[in-house]
Amino acid sequence: MSDYFGKEVPKLGFGLMRLPKKGLHTDIEQVKHMVDLFMEAGFTYFDTAYVYMGSEAAIKKALVDRYPRDSYTLATKLNAMMLAPTEKAAKNQFYTSLERTGAGYFEFCVFHGIT
Repeated sequence: MSDYFGKEVPKLGFGLMRLPKKGLHTDIEQVKHMVDLFMEAGFTYFDTAYVYMGSEAAIKKALVDRYPRDSYTLATKLNAMMLAPTEKAAKNQFYTSLERTGAGYFEFCVFHGIT
């Protein structure tokens, strides 16, 4: 376990890039089950991104709406090169992610695609 902000965090994270599908849509019930198993095993770090199709809506339904906000860590990513080349675009992407997840805040925001 590592320590940040005064709390211990297990070193395994749940990446939400590729989620199970039911037809063309994310299988929310399956994601809920996966999140529950992950949390029950003592893990708390979840990673989503603006560009992960359906990920932010899924994590809202499977985690944010079902668990106390202080019981998990949520990270997001901003794609600097393609979707956030300016400060305004980056802020729009970030605030859209906040709205989609309903999390209120992210513990971490990772910039990727920086050139």
